[in-house]
Amino acid sequence: MPIPQTPRRPPRLRVALVDDHRLVLDGLEARLGAPRTGLQVVAAVSSWGALVSHPEFPVDVVILDLNLEDNIPVSTKLRVLTAAGSKTVVISRHADSGSIYGAIQAGAAAFVGKTESADALIATVHAAADGRAEPSDAVRKALDDFESSVEPNLGKQEQRALVLYASGRSIKEVASDMSTTEETIKSYIKRGRRKYRAIGVDLGTKVLLRRHAIREGWITPE
Repeated sequence: MPIPQTPRRPPRLRVALVDDHRLVLDGLEARLGAPRTGLQVVAAVSSWGALVSHPEFPVDVVILDLNLEDNIPVSTKLRVLTAAGSKTVVISRHADSGSIYGAIQAGAAAFVGKTESADALIATVHAAADGRAEPSDAVRKALDDFESSVEPNLGKQEQRALVLYASGRSIKEVASDMSTTEETIKSYIKRGRRKYRAIGVDLGTKVLLRRHAIREGWITPE
């Protein structure tokens, strides 16, 4: 009598997590690493450098925090991951339309806001690995909103202040370059950010402003 064959389990997807908040990393590693998920978390690191130097890299799917404080454009990271053969699911608490659009255009397989559930992220990781990731309703709406939005009606001084500030200059240096006061520069930047926020683009931090400036071609990545 032939011995019954035990069904072979499909191999688990090898996943890397990159987030600079240790609590987020620990929580995701615990949820995504459970046997039922079909995922194997082989790396959970807090920096880009730690990912690319990790002995398990490259992996099947990288779950990458959009807002790592390292001044490396997400487009650069996505090009490296694509070249290495890894799919990327970008996660972020800044789920504004500009961030989502920029990540998808730069090559991310999917974007998941940190307000989504772990189960939604797990499903997205599997879909990304299979090349069938579909945007959620929230992400699809954000992409539609961005593509249909008009550019903010910035004044020339507001535009120049944003560009100089995004390039790395301090408020004091921008004021000197524009021959005005620091309070005036703060006002230009505040108004510019408010106009962008009105069309769904969050430039509320200097990191987000710099990323937008690189995407728009205002400045070049160093």
